[in-house]
Amino acid sequence: MQDLPSHHKALLAPVRAALYDFEEAHVRSALEAVFHPEAVVHMCFPFGDVVGPVEFYDTCFAPLHAAIPDLERRDWIVMAGQTPEGAHWVGCGGHYTGTFAAPFLDIPPTGHVVHMRFHEFYRFEGDRIVEVQAIWDIPEVMMQAGAWPMAPSLGLEYCVPGPATLDGLISGPWDPQQARASCDLIVDMLTHMTRHPAQGGPEVMEMERFWHPKMNWYGPAGIGTCRGISGFRNWHQIPFLNAMPDRGQSNDDLTFHFFGDANYAAVTGWPNMRQSLSADGWMGLVPSGQTIDLRSLDFWRIENGLIRENWVLVDVLDVYHQLGVDVFRRMREFNKARVPGAISYPLGEH
Repeated sequence: MQDLPSHHKALLAPVRAALYDFEEAHVRSALEAVFHPEAVVHMCFPFGDVVGPVEFYDTCFAPLHAAIPDLERRDWIVMAGQTPEGAHWVGCGGHYTGTFAAPFLDIPPTGHVVHMRFHEFYRFEGDRIVEVQAIWDIPEVMMQAGAWPMAPSLGLEYCVPGPATLDGLISGPWDPQQARASCDLIVDMLTHMTRHPAQGGPEVMEMERFWHPKMNWYGPAGIGTCRGISGFRNWHQIPFLNAMPDRGQSNDDLTFHFFGDANYAAVTGWPNMRQSLSADGWMGLVPSGQTIDLRSLDFWRIENGLIRENWVLVDVLDVYHQLGVDVFRRMREFNKARVPGAISYPLGEH
């Protein structure tokens, strides 16, 4: 008998296949076959929550496909597991890609290939998806369109790669002991992380104990990618903690879903961080003193007992929204001199 994590990955496979060879009828059929009719889909800003496969397609996939007529999905991580609380999740990471030929959420098209990273987590009950938590890196599309109206990233912005070991599409059988060991390492690392700055300087995190010296931290657009512990600290952690030094002190009522699969671990929560923006330094945001919730969907790859790669997506646009900043309005103001509308597709036929 197939283990449940492997079974759930198999149930999701037709959806992934339909999104790779994107055709509306096939995608709708694949979603409806595996989604509960009242499944709750928690999407990133500006989509918000939708219910059921029909609304999921109409609200999210229809405008994306209209903007990218040759749309395809490329997964480079597909993992599954059971949380300590007994919930079953499948986590997928990859890119939506194709020719950006028409506006998407008013982002002006380029006529060139575009990539948008996704982290999508699906919770199963029985053979049906009953919940989704998903972040699409929409700011990444703004940047490729030359339409990003906010502060520049400290890290590198580029097309984030999949795992260096090319083993992110994890096949079964699921090993619960190995999955638990992967999760335990990540939870131990995060516990040490939250000790700084409340309990001392950077040394209390013991980062060298958990992170490979050649680690890559792949942050969302607006933060960027960092290399090594020093790169991670300089381009993400130091400005993040300078701005929100109470990190980890208001998490008591938040829910975390940790699950592992082979040498990968993942966490999701909606939200899974709560802290106050009390000082300057993070993404150019004004220190309002306001408490904000952060949604972060993460994958880690462990190599020889150390974390070698970490993919992180934060719902950056939702953070701006909580602070009263309308990024899309700013984007439209910055780009009002550009000619709106679609580009003839296919291109270069005359």
